[in-house]
Amino acid sequence: MKLDDFRLNLHGKEYVPIIIGGMGVNISTAELALEAARLGGIGHISDAEVHAIADKRFGTNFIERKREKYFASKDQKSKPEVQFNIDELAEAQGLHVSKTMEAKKGSGAIFMNCMEKLTMNNPLETLKTRLSAAMDAGIDGITLSAGLHLRSFELIKNHSRFFDTMFGIIVSSAKALNLFLIKAARVGRQPDYIVVEGPLAGGHLGFGINNWKEFNLKSITDEVLQFLKEHGLKIPVIPAGGIFTGTDAVEFLQSGSSGVQVATRFTVTKESGLPDFVKQKYFQALEEEVEVNTVSPTGYPMRMLKQSPVLQKSVKPNCEGLGYLLDSKGNCSYLGAYYDEIQKGISAANVFIKEKVCLCTGMQTFKCWTCGHYVYRLKDTTNKLIDGVYQLLTAEHVFQDYLFSEDHKIKLPEFELAFA
Repeated sequence: MKLDDFRLNLHGKEYVPIIIGGMGVNISTAELALEAARLGGIGHISDAEVHAIADKRFGTNFIERKREKYFASKDQKSKPEVQFNIDELAEAQGLHVSKTMEAKKGSGAIFMNCMEKLTMNNPLETLKTRLSAAMDAGIDGITLSAGLHLRSFELIKNHSRFFDTMFGIIVSSAKALNLFLIKAARVGRQPDYIVVEGPLAGGHLGFGINNWKEFNLKSITDEVLQFLKEHGLKIPVIPAGGIFTGTDAVEFLQSGSSGVQVATRFTVTKESGLPDFVKQKYFQALEEEVEVNTVSPTGYPMRMLKQSPVLQKSVKPNCEGLGYLLDSKGNCSYLGAYYDEIQKGISAANVFIKEKVCLCTGMQTFKCWTCGHYVYRLKDTTNKLIDGVYQLLTAEHVFQDYLFSEDHKIKLPEFELAFA
């Protein structure tokens, strides 16, 4: 069978059963999400560092204004006074979502990936604003990620689109799902879909650094499907993490899943927001160059390439302009470690923090090369051109290959004479 033999039903509407995951910062661009929607599937945009995305897309200057406002705090170890302007957050989110939705064509949908771990020095108010502004701007759905989101529905239960917007939750166990469902029941709202993310996914993982290898996506997905069956719940389940071929996807749908979420193969498409030279690094990657580490200030393990520039050199924190991982007291583990070194008399040029990285700056500047486990297989999905570089793919090509390939085969694109 082919993946195109199946359809995903959400909110009474049929979709091609492919969801492109929400990769931040702006790797899952509006252009990539729009292609998924045009082709009948579902594409994500991410609101990670949404001010920076708005500045790049629309020529606004949210980041620079915030940096100037809090310039006096630039050498402080703790930054409780560095707050996001809620109105500007809503404006940036609204721009990012509304302009994307206005451009949507086709029968598919556009979702927003919303990370709870973006605490932004004011966790609840900023999360409520991000969710509300996305709904105000007409987003089709919101995927709640990087956290249990036990209070998220409560924050937005009175919004006029609370029941119209499709909501999903990313979990890595039936236990985590149960916790979310208990809280959701208190506001009379179930999720419209459940993304089950396995240990081979890219970026932040919902497993311990010492035990992630003990799990696999198939067993976790089966566990969640069984949990839903035992509780009489009919909620579509979407496995994610390590689904590299259309045949991989078909095997999950034949076992009871409703669709799949995929991302790694779309990082090297022309529509992806990664700079072209970084896409080449992904193509060149070897299996032994992929690692799961604990450098993220969020506390979650993270998968990335060992050669990521963010792992080679520490930078001065830019919390005045960014600061998306500051907790409610204005602290961040990287920020604290950096100024501990400065207080020892080490010059800024020589500071190197091995244990943590400045994730805000690293992601914004594309120097943190997060990836799925199978990034090393990307070179097998395209052509190596005569000038030595790998041919970039189109999102449509990858999408169609997932839909129509069989027997774990991957169709290569038509050969280009020159690298674009």
